[in-house]
Amino acid sequence: MASATTGSFDEQGNKAHTVSAAERALVRKLDFIYVMPCIAVLNFLQFFDKSALNYSSVLGIIVDTGLHGQQFSWLGSIFYLGYLLYQPINAYLLQRVPLAKYLGTLICFWGAVLALTSLGKNFSQLAALRFLLGFFEAGVYPCCIMLISIMYRRTEQAGRIGAVYICNGIAMAVGGLISYGIGHMVNVGGKAPWQWIMIILGCITTLFGVVFFVCLVDSPTSRFLRLTPEQEDIVKARTLDNAVVYTKEIKKAHIIESLKEPRFWLLAFASLLINLQNGALTTFNSIITVSFGFSSLNAILLSIPSGVIDCIYIAGAVYINRRYGHTLLTCAGLLTMSTIGLILLVSIPSGPPKLAGLYLCWAYAAAYVMLLTSIANNVAGYTKKIFYSSGIMVFYTIGNFAGPQMMVAKQAPRYLGGMIGYMAANVICICLLLIARHLMIKSNRERLANPSAAVVDINDDLTDRENPHYIYRI
Repeated sequence: MASATTGSFDEQGNKAHTVSAAERALVRKLDFIYVMPCIAVLNFLQFFDKSALNYSSVLGIIVDTGLHGQQFSWLGSIFYLGYLLYQPINAYLLQRVPLAKYLGTLICFWGAVLALTSLGKNFSQLAALRFLLGFFEAGVYPCCIMLISIMYRRTEQAGRIGAVYICNGIAMAVGGLISYGIGHMVNVGGKAPWQWIMIILGCITTLFGVVFFVCLVDSPTSRFLRLTPEQEDIVKARTLDNAVVYTKEIKKAHIIESLKEPRFWLLAFASLLINLQNGALTTFNSIITVSFGFSSLNAILLSIPSGVIDCIYIAGAVYINRRYGHTLLTCAGLLTMSTIGLILLVSIPSGPPKLAGLYLCWAYAAAYVMLLTSIANNVAGYTKKIFYSSGIMVFYTIGNFAGPQMMVAKQAPRYLGGMIGYMAANVICICLLLIARHLMIKSNRERLANPSAAVVDINDDLTDRENPHYIYRI
């Protein structure tokens, strides 16, 4: 019987291995039929639905509902308040309920809420609906990262996590084109274009939720995969490589271990700082582009290049990560590019040349992909992985909540205070990432210098700290 992998780790956690034909066939099933297509469509819809407010901002929602002052900023932020409050619930249900059924139900709920947003008449109604939308979307990213962690080897995960976020870029590009078309549906059925965006997207999302509930494969041993005897042995080896085995037992020791780790807090605050910028750009992208001198519909069209560039950044980061490793160094480099973009937005007085700065800013999205890749690669133990993912998501939410509030209306169109704040956040974030990287390299050196003879059973569900053979992938 062919073995799944062979090889050994270096101090940066890279492992050379060969892959059998049977394993390649298994991965193709996951990539093209059972897992990644569902995840891709899910994240496309999630980002598009979340960004519907951005497109609506230049299609009449502000005037039609009487928004003024900071109210539009609050609509961007309150989405993430729902996101934040759902995280403890999500952390519990993620370990207690099958992923496919759980996610399918959440998708149906958020699709219904988005469609109902078309009925909002004022700030209070829109705020309540945006809160609920964030509440029901909150489980998506942790579930996707958990699913990838369960189904794929650590060396495969960067590409799949990258694909999740590339779907965000595709959603931005395709969403701009779709929204441009919907923008011409003036008074169709007595409704404004922004209302049609909510209705169309909400109905499509609800339909997909039903499909997801029935079709998603959420276990590497699922009968739908029709594993051969050789592939069954390969799945065992892949699970050992991941050091993640599904269990419904919530282990408090895993949570305590996470809270005591400096690495957890370094990565958590890095997540917060990166997403200050995310919260602002996903809400204000069209408004910022209009300030460059473009019409409302042309501003929507110009979100297409933003989406394409976002995809290029992520694809490039994933390629570098797979070829050379250095996940957190790549993350720091991307944040440096994003900071240069922010400097250009502030320093160029006005006009279309500011677009160059805006497009450079989107490098932060690829940086966040690298951060999530590092977490997926370097946390073992089922409860610990869930806690890490949920904890990082809490800080992600806080960043996204605070980000739009830094875009003060009276500072429009340059939003100088917000832009300077995002630059400072990027610099601090780079420092945190480099410290986290140093801590993991130090641990690898110690373990490689003093190898343990202990035999580890994957079913023991050990954390990366408890498993003496665990090597972090830097």
